[in-house]
Amino acid sequence: MRKLLIISDCGANVPDLTKEFSVTALGADASPEERLMRISEAEVIIGEPTIEELSCAKNLRWLQMTWAGADRYLKGGFPQDVLLTTASGAFGDTIAEHALAMLFSLCRRLSAYGRSSDWLDLGSEKQLSDGRALVFGCGDIGSAIAKRLKALNVHTIGVCQDLKKSRPYFDVLTNLDCAPAFFDEADFILCALPHNEETAGYFGKERLSMLKEDAVIVNVGRGSFLDISALTELLQAGKYFGVGLDVVDPEPLPPEHPLWSMSNVVLTPHVAGVSFGHLPSTEEKIWEICRENLRRYLAGEPLRNQVILP
Repeated sequence: MRKLLIISDCGANVPDLTKEFSVTALGADASPEERLMRISEAEVIIGEPTIEELSCAKNLRWLQMTWAGADRYLKGGFPQDVLLTTASGAFGDTIAEHALAMLFSLCRRLSAYGRSSDWLDLGSEKQLSDGRALVFGCGDIGSAIAKRLKALNVHTIGVCQDLKKSRPYFDVLTNLDCAPAFFDEADFILCALPHNEETAGYFGKERLSMLKEDAVIVNVGRGSFLDISALTELLQAGKYFGVGLDVVDPEPLPPEHPLWSMSNVVLTPHVAGVSFGHLPSTEEKIWEICRENLRRYLAGEPLRNQVILP
């Protein structure tokens, strides 16, 4: 019988996805030997095996990720003639809520108050309402962020590639090259772009220096988008009202890094979009994408979220 392998941290919460395959689920406790054996047998894999493990996947025809980003497989070595799809579309709500939580915490100085042991007024705060937000990324995640910002009466400027596509939660659209024209008016910078040649290192020292002195920056996309050294240097010099980072480069951030001790910085360990064991609603969205793509795969239809590898 055709074999489907699920590699995830979902524990026993694997739904009934298909009757057409013999399904095996491997958790974190599976031995390396068992993983390789099961990977070598599978026609379809749901999960994120390493490139090294995929070298033995002789029967593999399709890999469905449970993550939104395919960075792991974009550096070469992914098997030829194997379809690759992501779970993009499952994470907009959870990542948007994380980004807004960071934004509120920084604007109202909650992180600084939480670190203080004194009953002291820490001074001025920032209000989201009537502010201007520059949102890098207008897909599932960026749109979910913009939707929530619009409810707070925030003017939203979206940065994307396709400026002709309808983007209902953005007041203005621009692209990466033209985005600096909006730096001097943006109170909030929210980053939700994937890693690629265009986005890596986009915010180096020159562009970071162009942002407003009291801007608030939140990155829930990829750490490579921001030069962490330049960002740290500018924070130490007194620039920015606050910075929230769920992603950094390098990752994890070294324990001795100065960002850990800054009162106007919120750091989380790449958990904005974590699903299994965290948010059942996000888990179900991931499984629904897997279920729909399995139906399409069996019917010979184009798959959702297919990645075109370089």
